[in-house]
Amino acid sequence: MAGSNKVGRNERCPCGSGKKYKNCCESKASRLPTAGWITIAVIVAAVGVLAYFLVNAAQNDGTSSARRCPPGQVWSAQHGHCH
Repeated sequence: MAGSNKVGRNERCPCGSGKKYKNCCESKASRLPTAGWITIAVIVAAVGVLAYFLVNAAQNDGTSSARRCPPGQVWSAQHGHCH
């Protein structure tokens, strides 16, 4: 295999530590960088906020939460409460 730069698990680590690659840098190479975790956290937070607003909008049915009256009552704009 000419031109293969891949390091085998049982070969010496290219960092110069003298350890086998599997005991030295293999786990570091397969880890997600910090920027990747931050990006994932931001995306999850944005999806959570969006879901909150969508659920809240669906529950209010376009009406203000102050104007939601119990069944059998109606909102009185003149008095500012349910009758």
